[in-house]
Amino acid sequence: MTAVLTRRPGLSRIRTVRSPLYLVCLGFVALLTTAALLAPWLVPHDPNAVDLGNALAGTTPEHPLGVDAAGRDTLSRLLLGARTSLLGPLGVVVFSTVAGVAIGMAAGWRGGWLDSVLSRSTELVFAFPGMLLAILIISVYGEGLLAPVVALSIAYLPYVSRLTRSLVLAERQRPYVSAYQVQGHSALQICLRHVLPNIAPVVLAQSTINFGYALMDLAGLSFLGLGVPALTPDWGRMVFDGQTAIQHGYPLSAVLPCVFIVLTVVAFNVVGERWADRVARRSP
Repeated sequence: MTAVLTRRPGLSRIRTVRSPLYLVCLGFVALLTTAALLAPWLVPHDPNAVDLGNALAGTTPEHPLGVDAAGRDTLSRLLLGARTSLLGPLGVVVFSTVAGVAIGMAAGWRGGWLDSVLSRSTELVFAFPGMLLAILIISVYGEGLLAPVVALSIAYLPYVSRLTRSLVLAERQRPYVSAYQVQGHSALQICLRHVLPNIAPVVLAQSTINFGYALMDLAGLSFLGLGVPALTPDWGRMVFDGQTAIQHGYPLSAVLPCVFIVLTVVAFNVVGERWADRVARRSP
């Protein structure tokens, strides 16, 4: 009798619930991503052009969102800052997801001493705060985007690896895995061709949620002056630079990047949680 090889719903089977909140958040994410990609062609002014004679001039037809304490156009810095503010979290999510899936899959599939070593190693990373790790690395390598991205990637890696490990442990008990083993498929083939596509929707949902938190952490580092260089447009850096403007009654240059940070984090969390809920409802 031929074994029937069943597979759980993969990425192609995920269909999100069409709730108004989800659609609004998904549209916001799409619009923000498009604006970040096209930012160099959308900015009306040079975001680093200093005009001290026009500092804190308020909103004008030429500067609809006003200018900061250095006379730089707020709208231009918001648009171009979206690229840096989204690129950093993307790097964190990509690195932590790829490494976390590899570690979690190896631990969950092999088990034994390898599982123990990898699990204890990730627990050690859990015990070390990600922001503190980022500050230590930045203090060694200096300011820039690479150091905090690497540090936060290491900090977020255990979340993905532990999730992947639990999913692989459950997936390994399913009949189709035994059927493929009987047919002579190697462990690597089964993991990459069958187990990974089955657990990918849950991992993707978790990574989407991690994106929002990574954005918030990187913005916090930039606010502290530990992220991108001072002249680089970045939402967290804009909040720091806008403190002087708030004291003089011109809050837009600091409030607007705060609003975009909050909206982006909320949007990514809603999208990620909706995907996770959908996957959970489709799971047997």
